[in-house]
Amino acid sequence: MHTKLPGSRLFFLDWIRILAFFVLIFYHVGMYYVSDDWHVKSPHAGPAIEPLMLLSSPWRLGLLFMVSGVAASFMLGKSGTAGFLRKRSWRLLLPLLFGMFVVVPPQAYFEVVEKVAYAGSYAEFMGLYVTSYGGFCRATDCLDMPTWNHLWFVAYLWVYTVVFAAIMQGAGTRFAAWSDTLAGWLTGWKILALPTAMLAVLKLVLQPHFETTHGLIDDWHNHAHSFSLFMLGALLARQPLFWARVDAIRWPALGIALSCWASMVVAFAWPEAGIERPLLEQVYNVQRVVYALCGWSAIVAACGFGHRHLNADSAARRYLTEAVFPVYILHQTLIVSMAHLFKPAGLDPVTEAAALAVLTLCISFGTFELVRRVSLLRPLFGLGPQAARADASSGVPAVAVTAR
Repeated sequence: MHTKLPGSRLFFLDWIRILAFFVLIFYHVGMYYVSDDWHVKSPHAGPAIEPLMLLSSPWRLGLLFMVSGVAASFMLGKSGTAGFLRKRSWRLLLPLLFGMFVVVPPQAYFEVVEKVAYAGSYAEFMGLYVTSYGGFCRATDCLDMPTWNHLWFVAYLWVYTVVFAAIMQGAGTRFAAWSDTLAGWLTGWKILALPTAMLAVLKLVLQPHFETTHGLIDDWHNHAHSFSLFMLGALLARQPLFWARVDAIRWPALGIALSCWASMVVAFAWPEAGIERPLLEQVYNVQRVVYALCGWSAIVAACGFGHRHLNADSAARRYLTEAVFPVYILHQTLIVSMAHLFKPAGLDPVTEAAALAVLTLCISFGTFELVRRVSLLRPLFGLGPQAARADASSGVPAVAVTAR
């Protein structure tokens, strides 16, 4: 049975986050088969599915940071600054530490087994891991340990949470005025144009100098992009007219996003040989603008279709809202570990990819079923006490999760 959404409740953002997470599982399975470097690689790796991977790359993380900003705005208003920071720190930092020293290490172990032919046992590797051994290198590319790998998103989200709380503390009642002003600007075509312009400028200014590292202290383009969208979500959280306007332009936004994606597929495949460097730099700048337009248009489309079709609560939403963070914590380790262990079977890539996706879903949700029932395990996976599970039924996303 479904209950229609009251005007101030944003159940559709929970659904968007849940659906984006399922995209994430397929994306990380895909990372095993593309030509880009990853923790482990398939012998069938190549460029064949890279255009499909590009379908979600421009918008997936930005959407989830924006949803996280919406959640932060609601939670801070409900808990106050001190309570908000205490709750967020407990629900983010404890799973991050647990993940770095329990969940993530198998990814690093299989990575060094494949990339540098490490022959030691897992126990011997863990002795090196916890003591920050720096000798696992290919040329100048060395593995940093301990590492957070896909849990970088949790670390960034905690930092943005602290900065947002400081901004709110300093702004006081002015934050509501900023929210109203922004919502007043974002009408009609400006919903697409103004945020795209902001994101494009950030790309043009910062991306040539700061590649994405997920290393926190040297990741300035990623921070500028992600935190801008986080703050955009926080400012627009209580602006119901904005979400209705997004709903109204969902089809044009989708069309623009798909057109940009098709243009990028052609541009990225175009041979660069023979193009002089000054012209090539201009081509890169155009691609950066198109990428920003693709990402923001896709976010608008996702929110618009979600607002139109997913504006309802249900038992499934409540279950999946609670499940998504534990499943996120587990999923990449499962994919990396199984991908490495399946290699001797010599499966064809389609069958192997399907098996990886199905087993990752089944094992991670099965683990969640155990975790949710054991009080000592719940906080390690970002779940609150069993008696305080209001986040899963509040219609306010508690934590948005994804990562590469």
